[in-house]
Amino acid sequence: MKALVYHGAGTKAWEEVADPAIENPTDALVRVDAVTICGTDLHILGGDVPEVSPGRVLGHEAVGTVTAVGSGVHTLAVGDRVLVSCISSCGSCRYCRRGSYGQCLGGGGWILGHLVHGTQAEYVRVPFADNSTHKVPDTVSDEQMIVLADILPTAYEVGVRNGGVQPGDVVVIVGSGPIGLAAILTAKLFSPSHVVAIDLAESRLRAAREFGADVVINSGVTDPAEVIAELTGGLGADVTMEAVGRPETFEQAVRLVRPGGRVANIGVHGEPATLHLEDIWIKNLTLTTGLVDTYSTPTLIELVASGRLDTAPMITHRFTLDGFEAAYDVFSRAADTAALKVLLTASD
Repeated sequence: MKALVYHGAGTKAWEEVADPAIENPTDALVRVDAVTICGTDLHILGGDVPEVSPGRVLGHEAVGTVTAVGSGVHTLAVGDRVLVSCISSCGSCRYCRRGSYGQCLGGGGWILGHLVHGTQAEYVRVPFADNSTHKVPDTVSDEQMIVLADILPTAYEVGVRNGGVQPGDVVVIVGSGPIGLAAILTAKLFSPSHVVAIDLAESRLRAAREFGADVVINSGVTDPAEVIAELTGGLGADVTMEAVGRPETFEQAVRLVRPGGRVANIGVHGEPATLHLEDIWIKNLTLTTGLVDTYSTPTLIELVASGRLDTAPMITHRFTLDGFEAAYDVFSRAADTAALKVLLTASD
C-alpha cells in the first residue's frame, strides 16, 4: 500500500510501504476512506515531537471501513464504517477505567502517527479497536465525522470543559485555526455572553464569525486587552483558551483573564513559554493543560447526528490520497490559502 512517511524534520513522502497486519487479538484493520491533516502533524514535521522516529506513517484521524478484526475484537465486524479516534485505549488500566484515555498505561494514548504507524495511508492497523473506534451513524457524512477524530473533542474537553465555561461568561479564544473554531462551536453549547476570537489572519477571523464568535479582534491591528476591558468593565475574560501553541499566545491568554478566571491551554507547544508568577500569583487563576481523552466523542457524535453541531463547514479543501504533498502545502499556508481542515479521500 501507499502511505505518507516521515523521514525526519521537514521531510515526508507518499511512498510504498508494507501492508498492515493484525498483530494483537484486539487489533482491527481499517481501509482509510477519508483522512485529514492536524496541526500536530505540522509540529512533528517541524521537529517539535522527537518521539516520532523516521519511517513512521503519519496521521491520527480517519474515517474508514473495517476489513479485518482480531479474535479479541467483539463490537466490530468487517464492513463496519468507523471513526478512528486520535486516542487509543486499552480499556483496563487505572486511567482508562476513569475515562482518562489519553494517559493510558496499557499501550494506548496518542500512539497513531506518533509511536505506531498512523492513518495517512490506504490502510491502518487500529490497536484496541473496540475502545478506539466509533461506528458512524448512517446520517453522518465522512466530512462531518472526520472532525470528531480529534479537533472537536480536543477543543471541547481541553478548552471548554477544562476552562469551565458557564452561562454568561466572557470567553476569549486566542487563535482561530481549526482548534479555535471548534472551541467557539462547542463553547456556544454553554451560553456564554460573549465569545471573542483573536487572530492575525482576516480569513480566520471571518471563519470565527461564521462559527459563532460575536467579537473578533485582529491583534496585529487592535489591542485585545482594550476590547476585552470594554466588554468586562475592566475585569478581563472569565475564560481564555490558547489554541495556537506559541509562547506569545499563551502569555497573551494569561494576560487577558480576570482575577479568579480560568486559562485553558489547548495548543501543542514546541518551546517553553514564560509563566509570570511574579505578576499573577495574586490573581487566583486556574491554569489547565491537557491531551484530549476523547471521553466526549460519543456525546459529540450524537450532537452532530441530531444537527445540534454542524462540523461540515470546517472542511475547506479536498484532495485524493495521492495529493498529500499539495494538501500539506495548502494546510501549512493557511493564512494565505484560508484553509481550515483539508480532507483527503480514497480514489474510486
